[in-house]
Amino acid sequence: MSLNSVVIVGGGQAGFQVASSLRQDGYAGRITIVGDEPGVPYQRPPLSKAYLLGKIGAHALRFRPPEYFDEHRIDRLHDSVIAIDRAHRCVRLTSGTSVEYDHLVLATGARNRVPAVPGVELDGVFGLRTLADTDALSPRLGSIENAVVVGAGFIGLEFAAVAAAKGIKVHVLEIADRPMARALSRPMSELFAQAHRGWGVTLDLQQGLVRIVGKSGKVTGVETSDGRHLQADLVVYGIGVLPNAELAVAAGLDVANGIRVDELLQTSDPAISAIGDVASFTSPYANTPIRLESVQNAVDQARSVAARLMGKPVPYAALPWFWTDQGELKLQIAGLSDGHDETVLLGAPESRQMSVLCFRQGRLIAVESVNRPVDHMSSRKILARAVTLTPAQAAEPGFDLKAYELATRENA
Repeated sequence: MSLNSVVIVGGGQAGFQVASSLRQDGYAGRITIVGDEPGVPYQRPPLSKAYLLGKIGAHALRFRPPEYFDEHRIDRLHDSVIAIDRAHRCVRLTSGTSVEYDHLVLATGARNRVPAVPGVELDGVFGLRTLADTDALSPRLGSIENAVVVGAGFIGLEFAAVAAAKGIKVHVLEIADRPMARALSRPMSELFAQAHRGWGVTLDLQQGLVRIVGKSGKVTGVETSDGRHLQADLVVYGIGVLPNAELAVAAGLDVANGIRVDELLQTSDPAISAIGDVASFTSPYANTPIRLESVQNAVDQARSVAARLMGKPVPYAALPWFWTDQGELKLQIAGLSDGHDETVLLGAPESRQMSVLCFRQGRLIAVESVNRPVDHMSSRKILARAVTLTPAQAAEPGFDLKAYELATRENA
């Protein structure tokens, strides 16, 4: 079947990248992006960092200006898909219209998991995922004294660092025993815990949220699981996300913690692909199917799908990598550290320049680097080549990741 029309549901990083890569690869057919946010596609990572701090404006968030889409014949529909009609190969929109496709790409992303507690509807309670969220939140930072953050993950701690820098008293509630516990090794978690405390942030670990309290419809505080009341002019939650897979479920596609895809990122319907935060896929770097919420994964999966649609199919096997900026700390992670049973530290925590090498059964599976960008780039190359590095080698005095990567590259 000829490929005359590609419809992309979702105008985030993954959706934009599919469209852009298709044009770069020479696709001449129709491309339509259906997105439920106004304006052109934009970057989300700066929302909780540089944009919230006022260091960049909204224009700097855009992947491309509006004229790019006109010049490259990429149609943008500000609408929502309410159903996928697989039999007739079209999507039905809230506006009452429909758009036909030869191939459909689901890049529907994920949404914030909302705390299931009383008071979450009060004015002054925010998730932080969209430009609209940040635009509503930002003006309040100049007039509040106390903020409570629910969840010590990347987003929660990025916001905590910004708020503390603005002189706000920040109290973070986290159910785990350390910050970013699901993503980081204990040594790296401890470095960030010490840093946040040094910035004036209160980390309340192994502590949950029972209710959010308010007066006249506005938040005034929270109640913790141990019965304390904390004052709050603002509550920001970051307790994970849920994949936007409802369209796929209704269409009868295979769904399990996201839309299940094969090694080519095809769903159970070969005319439909799924990518980015919503896709559940197998990876050589994980023991079970995973979903990854990262720019790298969104971009690489989008490029992979575009290449396949242009007749160049390659199984998706990209190395995962991530980053977060908090205060003066830039954390970069290569690989997936789940299940690691041994760590080796390069550098010193007190210098705020350190890398943690994570091993599982003697095999390097991830490297976490803070303020050591050369280590990060070297570790990505080492992990991608599956070079055999043992904990004993890494622990030798003077071991250097860049030198090791170069030596193993020359011997490859």
